[in-house]
Amino acid sequence: MNVLELKDVTKRYGEFTAVDSVSLTIEKGKVLSLLGPSGCGKTTTLRIIAGFTSPDSGTVEISGNNVGHLKPYERNVGLLFQDYALFPHMTVAQNVAYGMRYRGTPKSEIPSRVKQLMSLVQLAGMEARYPSQLSGGQQQRVALARALATDPQIVLLDEPLSALDAKLRLELRIELKEILRSVGATTIVVTHDQEEALSLGDEVVVMRGGKIVQRGSPTQIYAAPADKFVAEFVGRSNWFHGSRLSSSRDGVSIYVTSEGSELQAKTELSNQHDNADLCVRPENIELMGGAVGEVAQDSECNVVVGVVLDVAPLGADMHVVVELPRKGRLLAIRKNAGRSPGFVPGQPVRAQFSASDVLVFKAGGSV
Repeated sequence: MNVLELKDVTKRYGEFTAVDSVSLTIEKGKVLSLLGPSGCGKTTTLRIIAGFTSPDSGTVEISGNNVGHLKPYERNVGLLFQDYALFPHMTVAQNVAYGMRYRGTPKSEIPSRVKQLMSLVQLAGMEARYPSQLSGGQQQRVALARALATDPQIVLLDEPLSALDAKLRLELRIELKEILRSVGATTIVVTHDQEEALSLGDEVVVMRGGKIVQRGSPTQIYAAPADKFVAEFVGRSNWFHGSRLSSSRDGVSIYVTSEGSELQAKTELSNQHDNADLCVRPENIELMGGAVGEVAQDSECNVVVGVVLDVAPLGADMHVVVELPRKGRLLAIRKNAGRSPGFVPGQPVRAQFSASDVLVFKAGGSV
């Protein structure tokens, strides 16, 4: 059952189209991430659902009912704002209970509901504190409890973790996912953070220029991006521009790149473009030292030679930047097991990757 359905929703501000004929559904109990760069339309879409912004055309339905005429407080929607928007003069308990008092929850039930929610967000015993007495992470949990207090049909989260430091964001991202799953909340998360979107969402919607460019599972979005924009925006990528030299019946094409290399790409026949942008994810690149002229044993394995430019240990990962002979650079990511990185600047290396790990896009366009 679809809890939310947007049908051809459009919103313009003068000559600028913020949301362009967006149609979207979300099933009960699912978490949907709206992902995209600033100005892509994701926040405007969220505001239209919440009732803070009226669309110029199109409809918004919640549980099959058109809510376009309803004010924000008349829609059974829970909201968690980027800045949390807690009332500073109210205690934690009063903040959590605020929506219940104005939506008809019997007074006798409010204290037990507040206690239940405080336990859910792991803040039991802090009901009498004020927001100024809480850390950023604790304020975020209070705001989440308030959003869930009225048992909303949809929970809308607008950049819910952006105000927190990196370590706390990771910790609360895990907790947030567990909480949403435990209560079965139908949720839309707006974010520009790709890791946040991929980790929280059962599905991810990528937006650009007011339009939806791809919708799919986190795995689909990352491994099978619909176009070059999605491939660039989600994850890290190495890019080559190539002209097709030949193709075989098994889907392997050979491209001559602008750097002078020949690369093999194994794709669907419909993706064998004469002029193509070729993408290789850094984690799919294996670096090998030794003689530069050696070739790979696998007939469908690509080899690009270069010289190590930089080695950067970044926590769990080791980033190795390779300078290519003619122009351009290549990023390879290895797992950092706490041992010697194995490569040093100035060292000749071979970068190897499979033909099936090369994503092919029509030059300047979509797949």
